[in-house]
Amino acid sequence: QVQLVESGGGSVQAGGSLKLSCAASGNIFKIVVMGWYREVPGNQREAVAAFIRDGSLVYADSAKGRFTLSRENTNTSVILQMASLKPEDTAVYFCGARVQRTSQSPREDTYWGQGTQVTVSS
Repeated sequence: QVQLVESGGGSVQAGGSLKLSCAASGNIFKIVVMGWYREVPGNQREAVAAFIRDGSLVYADSAKGRFTLSRENTNTSVILQMASLKPEDTAVYFCGARVQRTSQSPREDTYWGQGTQVTVSS
């Protein structure tokens, strides 16, 4: 199995900053995609920022210029630095990863962290 352990989040006033960290562990041969996603009640989960299949980095339009995603620990951890936060950034943020667990099979599975609340007050 694969575990994603998240840390960070919390409450902040508009204009403030927060950091979200996520570490992957378990049976991992290759992490194909890893990043942060967010969900507001009643809406679909949306991608915020992620390292994708070819290694490139993609951001949601709402995150560009304000959020920065980085990798650590041989690419098994990602950190999302969020700045200039707005009330509309309020959501539950989830770390997600698509993982190939063994070199003996091309199968990829998606895993999620438990989610962490980010609340931005005006």
